[in-house]
Amino acid sequence: EVQLVESGGGLVQSGGSLRLSCASSGFTFGNYAMTWVRQAPGKGREFVAAYTSSSGSTYFRSSVRGRFTISRDNANNTMYLHMNSLKPEETAIYFCGYKLGWATMDANRYDYWRQGIQVAVSS
Repeated sequence: EVQLVESGGGLVQSGGSLRLSCASSGFTFGNYAMTWVRQAPGKGREFVAAYTSSSGSTYFRSSVRGRFTISRDNANNTMYLHMNSLKPEETAIYFCGYKLGWATMDANRYDYWRQGIQVAVSS
């Protein structure tokens, strides 16, 4: 059974940092692309970052480039999203997702398992 367990969310002040974790099981981690997406209240789900395992390529939405990084611990099947200089408008529920093969910046192309994790950025 596939499981993706997000952790590391919470409340942070504007300009602060958080690290989100996504621990996965039930599939061969190295064969899959992984993504982080987010959904703010009243808005649709939007792509944040992604990682293609086979190439090590990373992708970011333009508004987070330079502030967010993505990393993986293949030994522990865990992916991380390091978020710096957070902004209040980035308050959202963050989800991790997976898809076989190459990453894409289309949030709809991934599968998601859980309800995500809340990130709140106060002004």
